[in-house]
Amino acid sequence: MPDDTPVAIVDTNEVYCQFYNLGLISYQQAWRWQQDLVADRINCPNLEDILILLEHPPVYTLGQGASSEFLKFDPHKSEYELYRVERGGEVTYHCPGQLVGYPILNLRRHQMDLHWYLRQLEEVLIRTIRVWGIESQRIEGLTGVWVGETKVAAIGIKVSRWITMHGFALNVCPDLTGFKAIVPCGISDFPVGSLAELVPDISIEQVRDVLAACFAEVFGVTLKLTREEKAPGTIAIT
Repeated sequence: MPDDTPVAIVDTNEVYCQFYNLGLISYQQAWRWQQDLVADRINCPNLEDILILLEHPPVYTLGQGASSEFLKFDPHKSEYELYRVERGGEVTYHCPGQLVGYPILNLRRHQMDLHWYLRQLEEVLIRTIRVWGIESQRIEGLTGVWVGETKVAAIGIKVSRWITMHGFALNVCPDLTGFKAIVPCGISDFPVGSLAELVPDISIEQVRDVLAACFAEVFGVTLKLTREEKAPGTIAIT
């Protein structure tokens, strides 16, 4: 081997994370997929972590113990699909233009502390938003990310045997009308907003790339882009 030939140095401590950068997927499809991924990792904890980024068609979701009092409509007559799922937190709304992230992580590789994990997710979002010159913040006693008093990102998780599912939703450029039919996250004191209200030309494609990089940095992982054919089918965004 010539002296000037580069030698690959393998970091045996490197943590890889599969990365699915997807389009519009129905909530139920993504939910069932997460459940399958978590079950796989409970059975085989050595499987790699996963980060899923996607968007959903309009849908309302309630956390496991969420109160229906925060719905401003009859749940049997909802304009959009409505699901009660196993995450924590109250009601929220998903729609196109909102970037949703579902990390499937084995916290034994990171830190077995749910509060730490929630703060890490907030840190990913805060760093992402800062790239556009916007300072966002946490609010003590609450979970999520705010710009001033406007909430731009919500977080709700489920952890089973230290394997995470569900995650976060960042309002990039959505139509916020659907939030008017609920009390988002059960919090009436703070309005819901989006990054597009501050950066009108922002695109969800730009935010995807930045958020993925911030996630890798905060969690100390190396992302491996995974082929879409291994994921549930996406819906064409029209």
